[in-house]
Amino acid sequence: MTPAHTAHSGRRDRAFVPFVLPDTIAALPRRPFEFSHAGVAEAAAASLEPAALFHRLLTDQESEASLLLARRVLDAFLPADGPHTDDDAEAGPETVAAAIAAQVAEVRAELAATTDALGRLDSELREAVVRERSPLALLDGCWLDALSQPATQPSVIVNRLFTHHLTLRGNGDPRRGLAQLRRRALEAEGVQLPSISAVGFLDTARVRPLTALHGCFYLALSRLPGNFLPEVVGVHHVFHVLGTDDLLLGTASPLSPQELGETLTAFVGLAGPDERRRLRAAVRLELELEREHVAMLAELASWHAGLTLESKVAEIIARHAPLAGSQHGAVRVGDSLLSDIFRSPARARGEATESGADRAGLAAVDLGAFLSEFRESRQLRATGTGEGACRFTDAMKFGGPMFGIFDEREAATFRTWAASVQSGERPDIEISPATVGDERAACRGAALAHAAPADVVVAEAEPRDHRELFHRLVNIENFPNTLPLAAERAERCFDEAEILFVHGRDGKYTDATWFDYSPQALYERAERVYWEKLVEPYRPLAEIPDRDEVLFRQTTYYLTYLIDGAWLHRLARLGHDERESDGMLFSIYADEMGNGDLRKNHITLTHRVLASAGIELPHIRDEAFIDQDELPDDLYGFAIQQLCMCLFPDRFYDEILGYNLAIEMFGSGEMRLHEIQKLRHHGIDICYEQAHLTIDNFSAGHARQAADIIVAHLDGVRRTLGDAAVAAQWRRVWRGYASFAHFLEQPLLKKIADVADDPAAELVI
Repeated sequence: MTPAHTAHSGRRDRAFVPFVLPDTIAALPRRPFEFSHAGVAEAAAASLEPAALFHRLLTDQESEASLLLARRVLDAFLPADGPHTDDDAEAGPETVAAAIAAQVAEVRAELAATTDALGRLDSELREAVVRERSPLALLDGCWLDALSQPATQPSVIVNRLFTHHLTLRGNGDPRRGLAQLRRRALEAEGVQLPSISAVGFLDTARVRPLTALHGCFYLALSRLPGNFLPEVVGVHHVFHVLGTDDLLLGTASPLSPQELGETLTAFVGLAGPDERRRLRAAVRLELELEREHVAMLAELASWHAGLTLESKVAEIIARHAPLAGSQHGAVRVGDSLLSDIFRSPARARGEATESGADRAGLAAVDLGAFLSEFRESRQLRATGTGEGACRFTDAMKFGGPMFGIFDEREAATFRTWAASVQSGERPDIEISPATVGDERAACRGAALAHAAPADVVVAEAEPRDHRELFHRLVNIENFPNTLPLAAERAERCFDEAEILFVHGRDGKYTDATWFDYSPQALYERAERVYWEKLVEPYRPLAEIPDRDEVLFRQTTYYLTYLIDGAWLHRLARLGHDERESDGMLFSIYADEMGNGDLRKNHITLTHRVLASAGIELPHIRDEAFIDQDELPDDLYGFAIQQLCMCLFPDRFYDEILGYNLAIEMFGSGEMRLHEIQKLRHHGIDICYEQAHLTIDNFSAGHARQAADIIVAHLDGVRRTLGDAAVAAQWRRVWRGYASFAHFLEQPLLKKIADVADDPAAELVI
């Protein structure tokens, strides 16, 4: 028996259940969620104001606090666990799926009259409605962003949902993705929005608190999808079958009802009583949320339709005044400076404020009294240059001091109002405040403020060894307290790898020697490594080692094979997918996951190879994997580095690009061909090695794409930030490449260490 099989003999003290294909999980095992004291304190200090929380959940995918906030949001929205009395427990999957389909169809028919009426509104009211709905339309599918991960692959249901995710993402072409299709439909309605991750996105969308809170729920689900798989399935099914956004925008549904129904049936067939109950609860919740939001849209349209001209003007002023600052100089309305009227108390004290604080200050302004004085001011006296022309409206024209402040519809409203004032109309001013959805928002906000999930544990992360650290990283949703350790470890590895900037050319499979970046220089280095180190050295083996030796060498690879693609799985998520390189990286990850085809999924291929070699292991997500005795301990560091860096797709974006180039190039050439020869000789499945030999080629495969991605990314950096920024980011990219070499080229590193200990020695490889 090889050392790989004896290293941990006797450690199987946990329930050992070998993993066998297919992976039929319907939910990850229920586990507590561990947060450090620092993470809990940061979350406690975070704002629960809907817009601020929405932005935090969208843009922060790397901190403990964000995950704890997500867990609290889910606790506030999802019903508390009740007794398992659901009649679905004994029913067949088709019966359960049909019952859910009927329930959803009933609500769709119920909402159809409202959505149809909203679709027939005049252009001004339609714009208000689709603008309010826009955040949810653009969040569509975010709950699938990180569902495919080391803890959930190669699950049958996760891969079915990954095909949906791929469809929503335009099958690798972001321009054809749902988000871009929705943006074009919104623009056709007159709704122009910045990036969803922009600080001012919700302000531009003029979103009510209830809409922001609904968005927080979807974003929270996207942060913990592995632990809430039944809820993801329920929300995903209902959201798309109801199709509220397609009905409002007149667009085609990207997912067919048949495919949605088949996926639901497949999940129910895999689910036990607890998972079925959770699915049903999620279906009820999502139906409630869509009813609630469509009702709010109808109320919003009614509110807008009932606004008097004065109320419309007041609503526009209320929206823009918090940003007016002190830019109006000596302009007076009545006896007061305009800049003083709209200056919030905080601004008056010279304090930095957010838009919410400014609005709170503006609430103290009597807009009715202001409009009454404003319409008598000289700013609204006719200038004779057109209907409604006055100093105020003239200032909005090209070259005027307020050009570009108001959109065309707002400017038209001001002109109409000015014309009515100039004609002598003086109706009573009754301001209709915007309170649409606020009652429900207050209820949901109160639930969030009091959310205290019983499964949250406060503890510091202290993994006793590499095995326990690996377990925590695979199941990071349950161990957010491990994130600081992961960041520190990844950073340390990147720093240490820079030693190969000097000595890297002596590597057997890599050359991490430093060079100044240019696209041509990168392609030349990659091609030289490909030919000189990976392809040309290949000669068929004259002798094949015995089976035990071959298996032992293979076991040194299997741990990283079991997390194949993990370094990319958190990239290109909603709000982080706007660079050309993001879409290219997502396409590579999709290939690694078989593009949703379970048979081609690389994790599936790995388990096929393990089975053919007679190696039995639990799934890496299982606690029993900590005690497995088939794979050697000394390779955990390589897999751990991959898992550590992938948890920080923003912080280590550049390093991941370099690592991606190195690992994709390693899939080709001598090593891979020798392994295929040895495995075939001993009757062991070669599917994994064969797949990488073909898909990773430097002609058009992943290796070439990885170089193209770096060039595309740094070209974007050059165009936006300049050459100095390219140089800084290139260094980080290349240390990412070196970090892969740092694990692969151990003989070289040992020689470097020996020379350091003995200056008289020569570096000979």
